This record gives sequence, structure tokens and C-alpha cells, in this order.
Amino acid sequence: MKLTLKFFPLLVLNTAAALAATSGVETLPAPLSDNAVAILRDRGQFELFSLMGIGSKKTWNAVTTDAYQLDAVSGKAKTIHAVPGTAGRIAAMAIGATGRVFLFGGYVVFQGGGMAVPDANLYEPDHDRWLRLADVPTAVGDAAIGLYRDRYIYLIGGRSNGRLVSDVQIYDTAKAKWFSGNPSPGPAVFGHAGALVGDTIIYIDGARENPDRGKGPRFVASEECWMGKIDHHNPAKIDWTKLPNHPGNARFRIASGGSEKDDAIYFSGGSDNPHEYNGIGFDGKPAEPSAFTFAFKVRSGKWEILDNNTPDPTMDHRGLLVTPEGLVIIGGMEKGQQVTGSIEVLSKKPNK
Repeated sequence: MKLTLKFFPLLVLNTAAALAATSGVETLPAPLSDNAVAILRDRGQFELFSLMGIGSKKTWNAVTTDAYQLDAVSGKAKTIHAVPGTAGRIAAMAIGATGRVFLFGGYVVFQGGGMAVPDANLYEPDHDRWLRLADVPTAVGDAAIGLYRDRYIYLIGGRSNGRLVSDVQIYDTAKAKWFSGNPSPGPAVFGHAGALVGDTIIYIDGARENPDRGKGPRFVASEECWMGKIDHHNPAKIDWTKLPNHPGNARFRIASGGSEKDDAIYFSGGSDNPHEYNGIGFDGKPAEPSAFTFAFKVRSGKWEILDNNTPDPTMDHRGLLVTPEGLVIIGGMEKGQQVTGSIEVLSKKPNK
């Protein structure tokens, strides 16, 4: 079941204000793809964030610094202070922690190329202001991100300048310092999807270097799935094991997000053709979104198919936001590589 945000206040909050809301929004103020997203929970209410990304022209100069905050009570999106910097970014990583939004890395795109940047920023919603944090040690974009104990933020893998990395870079929000975790033994990937629930990191798919560099595109889809268990006494110590493949094809830039309450990590959309920011694959063929939505149940270690024919599928995501009543997907690319500003809510239950 797929719902637009105009129904979102009625879904997530049973308050008089929510029930009285009659004029929510169905889209962001502007279409955006490859935008970073985050959620903050405060006394049972939710604030959702969309940060930067690329607009409908899908050109290097369509990347924006714009940022939006979506209020779950009124259902309205408002423009907040733009992300600092002379240029916007795509493929950045964001997460809500300690009542604030943390934003890391991504790519600055320019005519004829682009580069990963080490920028790290902190947004304080109460003051509508951004603060600069210590740079990410290795500049990276298209990494997986997760939060442990509402203190440690994990960046797993990603694409740096001239190479892919398997690094695990950990930011301690209490000490405002970076340190390294045990790297994943799997192939270095970018555009992979995953999350951190409890002490468990899950990441899947993405793109890897083509093992046959003499034939085909530089990057090809990875089909590997990995689980990392964090040591309770040492957040840098991670025990990695390979998981069975998930249902469906290997995919790139799937929307993903985790829920400790559900003990699950959710995945939707993405494309089986790794691609550039304009939606054209590294093989020169247009990429199209997958209509597959599924989950990994952390406690049981099992995959679960939620919907193998999700309506209006999208790709080119940096995450999805898990609420008690649904999975919120903000922006992305629809069929035909069309950038969208839609805000959709998917059911967390299997579509039988």
C-alpha cells in the first residue's frame, strides 16, 4: 500500500492537530534525487529531513544546497537553512542522533567530473543552524550509515577519490572524534544499502569494480550481503559474516532504513543497473527502478518479501525513514529516469 504525505499526519500521530490537518503536501517544494534523508523522534513526534540532492535537469549545475524539514503534525514541508558550502552535494549520508541531524561526505559535481568531499556538518533544528564538525578522515560518498547507542555513527564503505573503500569510519558524537572500526572483508562497494539495529550492521548490494577491467563497464552490481556484530565493550570491534543473498536481483542505491522497535531493516526500490547521477548506467544503458520491497529480520536472520510489485517504484536513494505506521521515501528517480519530489509511505507488512 502506497500513500502520499497528505495522509501522513493521520497515519503517524493520533492528535487533534493531526486529525484537523486538511492541507498537507504531496511533494517536496522541488524534485530531488540522491538527497540525504534523516528522521528525529521527539516525545513521540517525528521530524523528517531532506538535504541537498540533484534536481530535475540531472546536470552538474542542478545539484543544490537546499534543505527541507517535514512536520509530521501539519504534514507541511518547510525550507530550512541551506547546507553550508559553495556547492551542493549528492550521495551524502545523514542520520538523526542526540536530537540533531548529522550530515557527512558526498560528492561535489562540476562540469566534466566530480570529487568526494570530507565535509561533516551538524544541524540544530531548535536554532535552524548548521555547525561544522571534524572532517571525515577519508572523503567518501555513497556509504552506508548507522547509529549505535545514540552516540556512535558508522560510515561503512563507499566511493572515495579514485577508489572504493571497505573502511568503517566511526564518529563519536560525545567526544566529537573519529576512529576506525574493523573493515568489512567483502569487496569494496558504493551505493550499497543498509542500516544498524541494536548491535547489528547489515548492508547489501551496491556497485563494485568490474573484475574484468578489459571488458564491460568499470563498475558492476554486487550481490553480496554482509552482517557485522559490534562488540559491546569496544565499538571499533566488528565481527563480520557473509549472509545469504536477499530475494530479488542485486541492486544499486536502494532506499533502506532500520527500526529497533521492529527489529528489522527495510529495503525498497533501487536499480539493478549501477548508474551515474543522471540515471544512465556505467554500461551506457538507462537504469530503471525495481518494484521490490523487502526486509531483513535481525533476530531471526531471515529475509522477508513485503511487496514484489510496489506501485510507482523509485531509485537513486540515500535512505528511507521508518515510522510506526510506514516507510517514508522522499524523492528519488521514477521510471524513465525522471526526478521526483514525491513523498511516499509504504506499508511495513507483507502485501498478500
